[in-house]
Amino acid sequence: MRGGGERGEPWYLNGKMEHKENSFNDFLAAREALVEQGVSDAQRIAAYGASAGGLLVGTCINRAPEKFCAALLDVPFLDVFRTMQNPELPLTTAEYSEWGNPEEPEVAARIAAYSPMDNIQPQAYPALWIEGSWFDTRVSYWEPAKFYAQVAQQQQGSAPILMRTDMSSGHGGASGRFKAWRDTARQDAFILWALGLSAKTLPTA
Repeated sequence: MRGGGERGEPWYLNGKMEHKENSFNDFLAAREALVEQGVSDAQRIAAYGASAGGLLVGTCINRAPEKFCAALLDVPFLDVFRTMQNPELPLTTAEYSEWGNPEEPEVAARIAAYSPMDNIQPQAYPALWIEGSWFDTRVSYWEPAKFYAQVAQQQQGSAPILMRTDMSSGHGGASGRFKAWRDTARQDAFILWALGLSAKTLPTA
């Protein structure tokens, strides 16, 4: 998707600031291409996003929840509007070059239009696994917790909305090889369950 660095600086610039909508449109277009080209079953596509990738996935499931059977949001940046309004947070001012400064009315309107936390609505969301870290200094643990609480309240479907907070990790996840493997296995188990490729029981937190 535009906004990454995979195709050079122009590709990155075409997915940030006033061009941020390109990232969301690209992600949903890629999902459609997987179906149209016969790569994936339309009913068995799961989305994964971590950190700013969680913003991408959070926005897309707000806009088109029916496109995914599940989504996994790992230390996701979801409360963009309020985070960028708070210059006391460690990364806010440095991130003005990525998202813009919401003190400017035009920027505020743009961020509010896609900020996942600000666009939750009553609808049938796919199965969600939302994970935060207690010692995260980049995306505070309360962002995924707030998103979980609001989506769980607005959920109109039967898919589960799950939340896990790692009480000993930071933004980079678990330290130590075996704990990192367990955390990854837990997330993989959720996705396999959502795709119907495992026993019909949810993974335990």
